Amino acid sequence: MKTVMLALGSSLVLLACHKTEAPVAAPRPAVVMTVKDGADGNLLAYSGEVRSRYEADLGFRIGGKLIERQVNLGDTVRKGQVLARLDAQDVRLSASSAVAQVAAAQADLALAKAEYERAQNLFAQKFLSGSAVDSRRTQFEAAQAKLRQAQAQNSVSDNQVGYATLLAGRDGVVTSLPVEVGQVVTAGQLIVRIADPAQREVLTWIPESRARQFKPGQQALVQVWGDMSKTYPGVLREIAASADTSTRTYAARVSVPAADETLSLGATAAVGFVQPSAASAVRVPQAAVVRGGDDKAQVWIVGGDNVVQARQVEVESYRDEVVVLRSGLNIGERIVTVGAHTLSAGQKVNPVEQTAPVVLDAKR
Repeated sequence: MKTVMLALGSSLVLLACHKTEAPVAAPRPAVVMTVKDGADGNLLAYSGEVRSRYEADLGFRIGGKLIERQVNLGDTVRKGQVLARLDAQDVRLSASSAVAQVAAAQADLALAKAEYERAQNLFAQKFLSGSAVDSRRTQFEAAQAKLRQAQAQNSVSDNQVGYATLLAGRDGVVTSLPVEVGQVVTAGQLIVRIADPAQREVLTWIPESRARQFKPGQQALVQVWGDMSKTYPGVLREIAASADTSTRTYAARVSVPAADETLSLGATAAVGFVQPSAASAVRVPQAAVVRGGDDKAQVWIVGGDNVVQARQVEVESYRDEVVVLRSGLNIGERIVTVGAHTLSAGQKVNPVEQTAPVVLDAKR
């Protein structure tokens, strides 16, 4: 028994002398970016749609049943070309009625004229009073007015017959055909939309908070989403004076003088506006700026040994996706842009450079 106790005691002494070391945690991956100078300006990018500067929504001046449509989407049309026709049977009957009314008015005028001339002869021979002559003259003048009225109505009826045929008002491309043959349409309803492809621009929408920063004539950069390898210079041609009632954004049109077939009508595009900023200001993603224990803004700096340390920064303004910093960072330093809220001081990370695609390059 004594021998067993001595053996157990020796084992405990050996276990006490051999301490188990805690495993070393592997560096966690962290997305980082290198701080760059922000003096080149702040690029504000918005999505938009490639449109024509000149677009015409064409419709019939009268209502009726659509019996013919001679164009399709994408067709090129010329000024004066027939686009569609209505069933003109009713307006032709109305025109025939107007012609008959003109003939009746002419007959009434001829009779009134003869009565008036006869009354003048009888008055000269002292066989008719002056009041009777005045009555005949009044009837003659009324017959003249009725003839003019019938002729005007006849002209209106003739015009309505012509209104049953829809003609192109300018050269262009058909971009919208919301109706089909057989449909009954009303006067003024959209039948065909024609756009001039020679002058293309991008229609975009500016938030209320940014509208005052934009003025006509401001330079812009345009890229179409179908081919991001090309960048086109643009100019802000106009911005709406009032916001849209539903979206509360301001419509802005950016003309693209060097547009080619890549900027096809209806394509989705990105428009970038360069806004000047202070020379000392730098821009970082919003996710890189977190609140410290004292509720002050801070970022995590990645040192040369890949160890992170928190540093307080002074915020100038918060943008849509970035934060503009007035001070606290130096050009060339690396900061954590993803997962900054999970880090702790002295933690070692495995830095991964931020490789998110750039929508527009302000320096290009």
